[in-house]
Parts: sequence; C-alpha cells; structure tokens
Amino acid sequence: MPIDLTKFEQSSGEPVASSMVLTDRLGRLQLAQVVHHRRAILVFEGWTGSGKRAAIRQLAASWDPCWFATHCPSTEEQDRHWLARFWALLPGAGHSQILNGSWYRHVVAERIAGRLTDKAWARRCDEINEFEAQQSDHGTLLVKLFFHVTEAIQDERLAERAGDPWQRWLGVEAPAPAPRAIQQEVWTDLLSHTDTRWAPWTLIDANGADAGAGVALAAVTEAFEKVIPQEPPGEQRVVPMAQKSA
Repeated sequence: MPIDLTKFEQSSGEPVASSMVLTDRLGRLQLAQVVHHRRAILVFEGWTGSGKRAAIRQLAASWDPCWFATHCPSTEEQDRHWLARFWALLPGAGHSQILNGSWYRHVVAERIAGRLTDKAWARRCDEINEFEAQQSDHGTLLVKLFFHVTEAIQDERLAERAGDPWQRWLGVEAPAPAPRAIQQEVWTDLLSHTDTRWAPWTLIDANGADAGAGVALAAVTEAFEKVIPQEPPGEQRVVPMAQKSA
C-alpha cells in the first residue's frame, strides 16, 4: 500500500505515554533482549530537524550502554558496494544498533542528484528489501521509523538551530539541495517500495517535538514486545559462576 506522508501533517501534541513509563518498559525489554540473545536494528529516518536525535537520546537514556551502539551519517566510501559499511555495523547477539540515518539516506541522495535511472532505482529498492530480509531471517528485529514534519515547522526549527552557535554544527545533516516537494516525492516512493512484511515502516508525526519522541519510543516498545520473550530463561541455561571463571 502506498505511503502518503501528507496524512501525518497534523499533530495532536500529546505523547502516547509518559516518558517515565516508557523508560521503565524499554529498560526491561532490553534486559530481556540481552538475556535471550536477540538482535535489533533501529532505523531513525526523516526530515532534518524532525527530532530524531532527541528521540534517540531518550531511548539511549533507557538502555544499558554496554548493549547498544549508535551510528550517524558520515562521508560515503566510493570504492566499495554502497551497503558494505552497514554490514560492518550489524549487531551481535543481545545487542542493538541505532542508526540516525541509514542505507535509505544514501539512496535518496543518489536519486535526487540524478545518478540513478529508474531501473537502477528499482534495483536499489530490491537490494534494500533483500538486505533487510537477510537480517530478519537471521533473527534480527528491524524497527524503521520515519519522522515527518511540515515544511513550515522544518524551516522554523532549522532557523532556530542556525541562530544558536552551539547548535549550528548540526547543519552537517542539511537537506539535499533540492526543493522539498522533490525530496518528499522521492521519500514517498522509497518508503512505499520498502514497506515490507518483515521490515515495515512506522511513520511518526513529529510536528510536536515532545509528542513525536513519545510516539517513537512507544513504537520501539511495541515492536520489542511483539518478538522479545518476556519470561526469563529456564535454569538449565544459567551458567554456574564456577564454570564462568574456569
């Protein structure tokens, strides 16, 4: 089913649950994830200034830092397959990888720049779906969030950021040099082609910053609760301390 970003233009402004409740639930879910050796990849995508970093900060505050890592956009490597650097980021058993920007951002930038023909664009979408299917088949949970804000709210937040000398450096995540309408058309097409059964998209109405972060954390919580066992493992899986030190 095609994804229509314009349906997420209005925000109720009300988080779905208090941050304290979500923090407690997420902490317990991460513990269950670690104990049951489950992997997870969390993709945070969306407009610049839509609150992705703020939501990631809240999520990180809920979790044991020994069991997750984050990755932000960096200079692309041109001499390897475009997905190669993401293979190196895949999490081990019990670990989560949080991506603030992912394989999706590279493909969008290439499409907007005119470096992908329709055939190459379709092939990239297929490669993404195959890559994510491989991770799912390996037992990895994929949570994909897209933070959407209106153009007016994005402009307002970017102007506020540009006027703050401590926040100005965040401009490294600046939007692609193309009109917003073109960017939205490309994102809409990509989201629709990569919204799969094994890795569905969750669209976050981020027009209200606090509400958007709350909805995002609630979505992560719901995704984890669906696949992470909530019961501790049986005693037969517990390794005695004497064996651990042997």
